[in-house]
Amino acid sequence: MLVDHALFRDAPRTSRPSHRHRTAGERLWHALRALAGAGAVLVSQRETPWASVTFSGARHSFTLRFDEADAIEDSERLIAALPEHPFHIPGHLVADASVARADHSLLPAPRLELDIDILLLEAS
Repeated sequence: MLVDHALFRDAPRTSRPSHRHRTAGERLWHALRALAGAGAVLVSQRETPWASVTFSGARHSFTLRFDEADAIEDSERLIAALPEHPFHIPGHLVADASVARADHSLLPAPRLELDIDILLLEAS
């Protein structure tokens, strides 16, 4: 079988798959995960648009679960560090970061669940 290679040479090339850019919410989750430690389990995440007269952005709500003693120690460090942590999200700034709820149980096994609210504003 003979193949005309000119057909392939002149054919349009398929492009490489484009790398999907992370959203600000995804970047925020990765930064929060780094602060929370490897034992943090994301239970839920919600993003709600937010705006004032001068600013716009979104309120991000995360529910994290920490099982076992080492992970719970990480969560306690997260609670202490979160309000003043300098998040670095390109094109955005964190206006507020707080723990809205902490639910600690010991039985049947140690567990701590946190609701975290972060207000992420678009930098102008």
